[in-house]
Amino acid sequence: MKSSKKPLDPVVKVGLTVFIGSFLLIGIGMFLSRPDRSIPPYSIGSQEGAVVAIHLPPWTSDPEIRTLIQRFQKVKKESGDFGLMKIRPTTPNDPTGRYQRMTIYFFSDHSWTDQEVLHHYLTASKEKRGEEDFKREFESAARGGYQFGEEGQKGWIGPIRGKQEPVP
Repeated sequence: MKSSKKPLDPVVKVGLTVFIGSFLLIGIGMFLSRPDRSIPPYSIGSQEGAVVAIHLPPWTSDPEIRTLIQRFQKVKKESGDFGLMKIRPTTPNDPTGRYQRMTIYFFSDHSWTDQEVLHHYLTASKEKRGEEDFKREFESAARGGYQFGEEGQKGWIGPIRGKQEPVP
């Protein structure tokens, strides 16, 4: 007795190959492009010149912030290109490099990372009534920071001014 199975049509074979191949490509691509799990998730809230306000989820612990600061330090030491960290060039017209100085502030409350709030903080005048209170609130809301420039680099956990824990 002969088998009654017919071989698959070549068009069906191509279709199945494309179908299965596309799932393989998607799976491999997702694995290779997955976010870095060694640092906490973050988003760039706003950036004005060389100052960047980063939003962290409220549950981000101090050791996780330390890890993120250390990642920024590593990028500065190895390549100095923070584009992969989602930060636009802070000194785009500088002939010595696009990232010659930068200050990053980390916040858990996204409202402090708003573009208008960051601009208000950077342009607040000490002479105006209420501006000093706003600056104090902004600085105390920060969970940490990272800064580098001609004078070197430093990272810290804690408010912008006040008791800070240095991150080596």
